[in-house]
Order: sequence, then C-alpha cells, then structure tokens
Amino acid sequence: MIRPYSPADAEAWNKFVQGAANATFLHDRGFMDYHADRFVDHSLIIEDNDKILALLPANQAGDALVSHGGLTYGGLLVPPRLPAATIVGIVEVLRTYLADQGLRSLVYKPSPHIFHTQPSEADLYALINAGARQVRADLGTAIPLQRRQPFSGGRKDGIRKARKAGLIAREAYDFTRFWGILTEVLGSRHDAAPTHSLDEMTLLAERFPDQIRLFGTFDGDTMLAGMILFDCGRTVHAQYIAAALEGRNSGALDLLVHHLLAEVFAKRDWFSFGISTTDAGRELNLGLSRQKEMFGGHSVIFSQYQWDIA
Repeated sequence: MIRPYSPADAEAWNKFVQGAANATFLHDRGFMDYHADRFVDHSLIIEDNDKILALLPANQAGDALVSHGGLTYGGLLVPPRLPAATIVGIVEVLRTYLADQGLRSLVYKPSPHIFHTQPSEADLYALINAGARQVRADLGTAIPLQRRQPFSGGRKDGIRKARKAGLIAREAYDFTRFWGILTEVLGSRHDAAPTHSLDEMTLLAERFPDQIRLFGTFDGDTMLAGMILFDCGRTVHAQYIAAALEGRNSGALDLLVHHLLAEVFAKRDWFSFGISTTDAGRELNLGLSRQKEMFGGHSVIFSQYQWDIA
C-alpha cells in the first residue's frame, strides 16, 4: 500500500531514515521541513501490513511528483536487505498510485552511490525498464578517502605556504563570520548567492549539530577560508566552500582541505565536493572542477530521471 506522509508519521519516518541503505540526515523531517512553505509536500510511505518498506520524499508541482524539489538527492529510501524484486514491485504499484492521483509524471533524483551504506540501485533498474529516461546529469567530485591520490604540486605548495605563515585549520562555530566570506565570494566571482540564508543554515545547524559543522583556516582570530560540511556518516559533503582574497593568496583552503582529509575525516569512506555544473547540468565550470581534481577528486554523477506515465 502507498499512502501520503502526514506530520503524525514524523517519528516513524525519521527512525526508518536512520536505518535506510541510501538515506542521509537530509531526509529527516527536521531537515526537509525547514522550507516546507516553499513546497506542496507529497511524500509517500510504502507499507506492507503496516510495516514500512520504503519512503519517497517528494513534493507535488502541477501534475508532476518531484523527489524532492528542495533536496539535492532522494528517490526511494529502502532498508539494506529489501529484495530487488520487492523494489520492482513497488515501482509497479507507484505507477498506479500516480495515475489515481491525477499525476502524469515523476521527476526522480536518486541518491548517488557515495551516499549509500549498501549498494542500492534496484529503483533505477525498475524505473528505466518502466520507461523512465535520464533528463539531467550534474557532475560532482568526490574523493575515496581510503584510496585517495596525492594532492597536485600546486596544492602541496599552498599547504607549505600556509604553514609557513602560521595559519591554523580547526573547527569553528561562527557561521556569521563565514557567511560574510561566502556571500562576498559568490557575489563577486559568480554573481550568485547561497542556496540557504544565514538564518536557515543557523537553524539547521542547531537542529543537527553533529551533522552540520563549520571548519576554517585562521590567521590568529581572522578566518581566511571555511567550509560548511554535511556529515552523512560514511560520506562527508562540502556544502559550502569559500576563501577570502587573503586566504586564496596564502594557501588557506589547501591547508583546510588537507586538515579535513588527513586528520578529521581520515577514517571515512568518501569526501564529496559537490557539483561543478550550472545551467541544469549543461555547463561545466572548468576551473572549479579542476581545482577539486587537484585535491585528488574524481567524477560522480548526480542524475535526474523523468517517468511519464500518461
């Protein structure tokens, strides 16, 4: 049976997310609902005899179901041992549910494999064989931390420069200070703004203090570079990265990345730098992509599919 999520399901939903093979804390209702006013929530719970088999974080946009417009990735969230045949069956039932609701299509954003605790791609097999097609691909960069390659020579030079200048990389807690650097860099260099507002990020960090963390490189008390990280367990994701002009000239970001990869998160599986694409994935920011590769990063696809059922 498929039924819509309601606020009364929040506790059961969050408990399921914690044990799912392909979910992160972004799928916790405490994270999803911070911008509930922007979306018409139409998340789904798939059950068998009152036992939850899967969840689908989603919102409705016209006659389409989107999984989920406020999240980078999602798709069907399933437990590690759910058989592939069951997932195929869920997709078949999902078609009937969408049709009964008057929905004509599903926009589907699966979780990339680096966010899986166990391989979980039977949903893609089922959807593609049911007629879904890939409509977007964003190119991200990630580092396999247990098999990572050395930094490039230029990045190593930056670390030496930062150390010679006496810079220190450490965890920080002043989101406001970093936000000043971030907004200046995005505005002046990319004519853009952060996806979240400072108030939203502060709220989320208060709700998830162990998962949303800020690290920076400092010259005394002056922050020269910083990263807001989403700690997703085996994978750590850099949500925001920025360096002030002085930081770019002094190797502050190089030192910070080294500190995170070699010391703070050295025992994790993946470090994700996020995507380097714009214009719905069609344009690759060559400089940004290359910078991430110089830290030892490699390409990861963030895909979107569309399933037309009518």
